[in-house]
Amino acid sequence: MSRIGKIPVEIPAGVKISCDKDIVSVEGPKGRLSLEVPKGIDVILGERVVEVKRPSDGRRERSYHGLVRTLIANMVRGVSSGFEKNLEIAGVGYRAEVAGKNLKLIVGFSAPIEYAIPDGIQIKVDKLVNIAVSGIDKQMVGRVAAEIRSLKKPEPYKGKGIKYSGEHIRRKVGKSVGA
Repeated sequence: MSRIGKIPVEIPAGVKISCDKDIVSVEGPKGRLSLEVPKGIDVILGERVVEVKRPSDGRRERSYHGLVRTLIANMVRGVSSGFEKNLEIAGVGYRAEVAGKNLKLIVGFSAPIEYAIPDGIQIKVDKLVNIAVSGIDKQMVGRVAAEIRSLKKPEPYKGKGIKYSGEHIRRKVGKSVGA
């Protein structure tokens, strides 16, 4: 039995879950998400809890059991409280600003970088160097934060670039001059 898959998902107040054939829909105060459940996995709706079961112990069913339970738990948390990833910009003159549906980054290139903000994602910039990416879909929030970070990864000598908040950048020693 999957250690994660056997734990029931609690449904907080204000969140509604419906299951139609192989599609689980979760609706809450922040929005609506849906998930297509793979064959061989059963989703059982109870009173304020959701359980994920597998009728057989095949390799495929075992691998999907914990995954589906975690995806449903993430959907419930997303529509009730949401997800957020924070990024920091380090470097002299490096900054960011939100202009309409674009994030404008000035990070040491000859021209500013324009990043189109996808639907369902909110980006806030604080003090020109702190970027907060938030939304209800955990996968999308993580993907957008990773894409923004990849535009100018922190370099190991001075640490200039875009990094996650709390991320430690391994620093290298520069060349030693003289003999």
